[in-house]
Amino acid sequence: MTVAGASDGGTQDQQDFHEEGNPDLNSEPAPALMPVLQPLLDRDLSILAFNERVLYWAMRTDVPLLERLRFLTIVSSNLDEFFEVRAAPQVTAMRAAQEQGVALPQALQALVDHAHALVAQQYRLYNESIIPAFMQAGIRLVPHRERTAAQREWVRNYFIKEVRPLLMPVGLDPAHPFPKVANKTLNFIVRLQGRDAFGRHNDVAILRVPRALPRLLELPARMCGGKRMFVSLTSMVRAHLQDLFPGRKVLECSQFRVTRHSDLAVDEEDVPNLRQALRQGLHHRHYGMAARLEVEAGCPDPLAQLLLTQFSLPPQVLFRVEGSVNLVRLAQLVDLVDKPQLLFPVWRPVWPRGLVEGRSIFAQLRRRDVLIHQPFESFDGVLALLREAVNDPRVLAIKQTVYRTGADSELMQLLAEAVRRGKEVMAVVELKARFDEEANINWAEALEDVGAQVVYGVVGLKTHAKMLLVTRREGRHLRRYGHLSTGNYNTRTARVYTDLGHLTADPAMTADMDAVFSHLANQNHMPQLQQLVMAPFALHDQMLAYMAQVAEAARRGQSARIVVKANALTDEALVRGLVEAGQAGADIDLIVRGACILPPQLAGYTDRIRVRSVIGRFLEHTRVFYFAWGEEERLLLSSADWMSRNMLRRVELAWPVNNPQLRQQIIDECLVAYLHDDRNAWSLQADGRYLPPPQPCEGHGAQQALMQRYAAAS
Repeated sequence: MTVAGASDGGTQDQQDFHEEGNPDLNSEPAPALMPVLQPLLDRDLSILAFNERVLYWAMRTDVPLLERLRFLTIVSSNLDEFFEVRAAPQVTAMRAAQEQGVALPQALQALVDHAHALVAQQYRLYNESIIPAFMQAGIRLVPHRERTAAQREWVRNYFIKEVRPLLMPVGLDPAHPFPKVANKTLNFIVRLQGRDAFGRHNDVAILRVPRALPRLLELPARMCGGKRMFVSLTSMVRAHLQDLFPGRKVLECSQFRVTRHSDLAVDEEDVPNLRQALRQGLHHRHYGMAARLEVEAGCPDPLAQLLLTQFSLPPQVLFRVEGSVNLVRLAQLVDLVDKPQLLFPVWRPVWPRGLVEGRSIFAQLRRRDVLIHQPFESFDGVLALLREAVNDPRVLAIKQTVYRTGADSELMQLLAEAVRRGKEVMAVVELKARFDEEANINWAEALEDVGAQVVYGVVGLKTHAKMLLVTRREGRHLRRYGHLSTGNYNTRTARVYTDLGHLTADPAMTADMDAVFSHLANQNHMPQLQQLVMAPFALHDQMLAYMAQVAEAARRGQSARIVVKANALTDEALVRGLVEAGQAGADIDLIVRGACILPPQLAGYTDRIRVRSVIGRFLEHTRVFYFAWGEEERLLLSSADWMSRNMLRRVELAWPVNNPQLRQQIIDECLVAYLHDDRNAWSLQADGRYLPPPQPCEGHGAQQALMQRYAAAS
């Protein structure tokens, strides 16, 4: 199939998609498969490397200042999640090594070193680059020592009226043990001089700073000399710590923050009501096993050691930072400053090109399928479909999966309204969507209260598939209309994640969707699907089968090509399939945003495999799988990444795009454009390092080209 490069803002000449790789590798097929013996890349190191690539955006001076700050805080948020989700086994191993007096295994030491280096780089960037840039822009976070008398007076008055009433320091003694410290809360540890009111030497106190308080406050303009000046809550509390301990002297103090393991562990086979069990477990999540301790760089060793002992942590996960222990909260500054010139130019998604606004979407889908490429096109097309279904008296039933829809979701409100209008509504709510459990439980209860049928999928499997199905009476027949998506039904993330939504009235595809919904509700045996490929039953095997066909074609000397765009590649069986196809002579390009354990371009092993990671203004989230062998070609969209959990422990879907024009559009916009990106694409090396983009400021960027293309088309 002949396809164009990313035209409209960074063009490439037309060229054959089957020859997208290195032309030197398109000659003779490999004679025989080499054994797959090479070690794979470390997954956790690959996750940290992804965050280095995100941090690079905070380093780039061509990026607007507030956006640089935003990328910096995204790295902090990602590291929080890394320690909350992935670090517990490593911390346990570190603690065991400490107790046994042995050195850490090399791989574990490399992970520790990498994490510390990343955090140090983050704070160095913040202190040496971003803060000075803010000062040049007339924006300052003013520490206590640099405040004028008027500013200090204002801060003191605010502290007395708004902050002091919420603070309750705890002096440690046998009657006042170390308080429970919740996950990621801001605290101070304080060492005091002198005796307490009862004449005792309890010289350590713990102070928790309530989460309800804003972390940043703007000083009144009248005392800022034409600049925008802000005060952090931590500097305010530190400046007035002495007021909290009358009759004692504060000798030393430090902020500290503990990150805890936060995966909810519920034995689904052994609970009568999963929703109730998860709601009860949400409270305990905040007090899981400690996985990381952050303190200020100047925290005295005795206080740091006391905290490590209290949280049963090895010294390797003590992070001394040159600044606030929680950079995530600095994201508030983006909204407080509110200077458009310091942000990316506003991008307003265009109305989906395949839909005529104001006309019945049902009528349009009866003529053709429609693709929505978010965020370049608006998610409003999906909302319009659901609104039409709710308001149409001929619509009898609506079924939808709910994974991450958000706490304030118009889609959920529309489903509730559909119930009130007498329609049959079924919602498959995934209660175990990490960190969205509470919102999903609330929506499940709200929908049940109005009479919707709510199910929670399959015991032991997360329902990660994204689909919406509408059944409508048309004459004497029922007709179905469906929406399948690579991303969530979330209006907020739809503006910042790249995803593909597929609207269709195809009878075979919508019949498959109905069969999947029925399976999720009653868990009967799944019938043979005609179009959809479903995990955990068939998706993994189908991907391996396609790769085997590509490999066999390559061995016969036929053209053989694989291109995969996904968020992660960590499943070893799929990696082996790719390696074997490459060794057979297939040309393979992988566009993997995050973790990737396959070492590409390894001489004699993965010579024909290239891996790139595109980090841009929008979060790459689209999953596209392309296989070509001989005269055969397969292109699928999917909700699944190439990870073992997605393939074997989740309900996921992949589906073909049968319309030739839409298939061509996907190849053009989601594959070729990204293979030509030399502005935001990093190249993975065999040793796990990523080479930065060769032209980060002037080169062709896929996202920039797509914005130009869609803006011009609108």
